[in-house]
Amino acid sequence: MFLKNVRQPQNVLAILLGAAIILVLAVETIINLTPVIDRDGLIHHLAIPKLWLKNGGFYETRWAIFSYYPMNLDLLYLIPLYLKKDFLAKFIHMGFGVGTGLLIYLYLKNKLSRAAGLLGALVFLSTPMIIRLSTQAYVDLGLVFFTTASLLALVRYRDGGYLKWQWLILASVAMGLALGTKYNALVAWFFLSLALVFVISRDTQRQGKAIGCGLIFFLISFLLFSPWLVKNLFLTGNPLYPLMQGFFNSDQSLAREGTFSIVSGNKYMGIFQIREAMYGEGFWETLLIPVRYFFQGQDDNARYFDGILNPVLIITVPFAFMNRKLRAEMILMASFSLFILLMASFLDQTRIRYILSAVPPLAILSVVGLANIWNFFRSRADKVKYGAIIGLILIFGLLLGQNFSHLAEYYKKISPMNYICAKETRDEFISRYVGSYPAMQFVNKHTPENSHVRLIFLAGRGYYLDRTYEDSADMGMSFIRVFAEAAPDEISFRKRLGSFTYTHWLVRIGLVHKFLHDNYPEKIIKLFFQRINDSTEMIYNKDGYIVLKIKPRQDQIDESSFH
Repeated sequence: MFLKNVRQPQNVLAILLGAAIILVLAVETIINLTPVIDRDGLIHHLAIPKLWLKNGGFYETRWAIFSYYPMNLDLLYLIPLYLKKDFLAKFIHMGFGVGTGLLIYLYLKNKLSRAAGLLGALVFLSTPMIIRLSTQAYVDLGLVFFTTASLLALVRYRDGGYLKWQWLILASVAMGLALGTKYNALVAWFFLSLALVFVISRDTQRQGKAIGCGLIFFLISFLLFSPWLVKNLFLTGNPLYPLMQGFFNSDQSLAREGTFSIVSGNKYMGIFQIREAMYGEGFWETLLIPVRYFFQGQDDNARYFDGILNPVLIITVPFAFMNRKLRAEMILMASFSLFILLMASFLDQTRIRYILSAVPPLAILSVVGLANIWNFFRSRADKVKYGAIIGLILIFGLLLGQNFSHLAEYYKKISPMNYICAKETRDEFISRYVGSYPAMQFVNKHTPENSHVRLIFLAGRGYYLDRTYEDSADMGMSFIRVFAEAAPDEISFRKRLGSFTYTHWLVRIGLVHKFLHDNYPEKIIKLFFQRINDSTEMIYNKDGYIVLKIKPRQDQIDESSFH
């Protein structure tokens, strides 16, 4: 169909597309040979499994709200951590991205052509957000792989006239694994459960069969998801903790600030009020966020969705419905993508990572739309045909070229070759990107193994710390507030300090100063630092990070001296 009757150009195109895919994967492989420096890997996806290994098994971290999320992929990361090759976790995550590209390729190859399959895989794999995640120890690409596998397996189940039960089982298993990877899969699960019942009922006019298939899909998925639900139910009383706090009588001592989901039970202003208050955006700007994702994304910028997509994913989507044979499948994929975009945008934080399950079906829709346009113009007069085809190739090529431009910029930003060529040590490489790393290395080398460290304004990045440590969702603001409010009374201050078991504080001191000056008068701030100086010993101070050693209480010193 897509270049079906032009064998030689199709072979040349397939070679070029294959080479482009290999280039993307080769660059990602080079970057993945470097140590882990990504934010959530240091906070969560490697940090929590490392604590499990250190404690010889499952270890509850009540201070880390994210440790109650499903962690299927994090369990896989135990393997490289056990082998002390943590960079392999990035390759595991990258593998799920490659697997998703393969699913897209197989679908389009079967429906259109090999060249179409390769183009679909390239559109997905070269998307800047996918490139970035392929070099990080996150879990989002696992979620994308499993939801895509579930969606395409249901399409295969429909193609077989709803007779080949193995595709329904496969779809159910894939969705169960997606649910056990990240809570965001709940949106896809809800949609596909209802869509399956609707489509089977419409196609077969057998409502009993439709409901039965829907129940099979739901129950198998639920069964695979259930271990994480049971764990949270046992620990918190809420199987979906920290979600649904308004619906479950969960242990409120576990509640933390910073839970943004509308079903969390916490106060939530709503996306329109939040965007207006934080960024001055009006109603229409906010309403258009699902479209703006593809045009305005920026890395490390929360206002612009903390990631980059590409308009190539949507500009030819409207033309995907021209082919009658594929129209029903294209409608299903478009509906799935739109549902993900809307639900993720208006019920949670506006981050591109949270809508990534929509990207594979959009890549498929994009290529099918391009193929339909191609075939339409091939039947026109020569001048019209060649002009339109050249214009189409140029537009599509320029947009894909942006992906490769981003790849080059990202590679330059990471600069992996000095480390790979041994011109830079591991410590030097990590220190370039993780400001707290030298302070953590100091703690690892110069404090007792049984030390208990409180992180303050480090945003939970504790992976490289080899001592027992704690943090909180508010990065330590409430912790500092406790001591600032006790500062006027020396006895009260010391009692509160003694009520904790921490032996050391690891502090980003600039943010502490800012927090105090934003919330307290100068008199309280001076008293706070006076009490800190009297109660602690500064053993490290460099590049904005300090390590404080808590001095023993006087009654403890006297007691030890007496014995």
